[in-house]
Amino acid sequence: MKKFLISSALCAATFVSAQIDLRSTRFGVTAGATYSGVSNAHNPSGSRFSAYGGFLALIPVGSNDQFYIQPEVEYLGAGESGKDKDAKTTPGYNAVYANNYLSVPIYFKGYFSEAESEFFAMVGPKFNFLISQNVTDAPLRYTIEGDPATGVNGKAASFNFAVGFGLGFSFKRMLEITGRYDLGLSNTYPGLMNEVGTDSNIQKKKSEQVFSLGLSYIFQ
Repeated sequence: MKKFLISSALCAATFVSAQIDLRSTRFGVTAGATYSGVSNAHNPSGSRFSAYGGFLALIPVGSNDQFYIQPEVEYLGAGESGKDKDAKTTPGYNAVYANNYLSVPIYFKGYFSEAESEFFAMVGPKFNFLISQNVTDAPLRYTIEGDPATGVNGKAASFNFAVGFGLGFSFKRMLEITGRYDLGLSNTYPGLMNEVGTDSNIQKKKSEQVFSLGLSYIFQ
């Protein structure tokens, strides 16, 4: 079964690469707002609002004007805060755990038809490289340096791998609005795995998730 899946993936990759038309690549810009959090990491735990912005390429796959490869390079603001509405008096409620990435998603994008104005969906891997981390008003164990007495620290991993999903609408194949969801598959805070306690979430992977809504403009 494993050999069959590998062979199928290689055949699919070969087919797609044979259909790619780099000469017809179009370029664009993209930007929007993000709403993110990290599961099983901080207590208290809440969402963080930030933004993303960058550049994209739209590479045709085949000749039917419906399927594309869309790589992007963008700044991505993620992380979380301590603003759990049920923990307003808990130390760390005002904390902000800001993770800022250079993000490189590679989406497979499909329009629902060949019409100029149409809905579309996309899915693909995201490679997130940490460019800065800012932690404010956090308990000692959640800071970047951490608590030397316990070895627990809140330093974010330098690389984060995720899978991104998106759904949007394109107007004339130029102006597009897109809602995206990124599911982190990496452990964002490996240093928090050393925390002492009876909470079962301590030993679970710290998965970063990002919802975003944005606009893209693709040049002719």
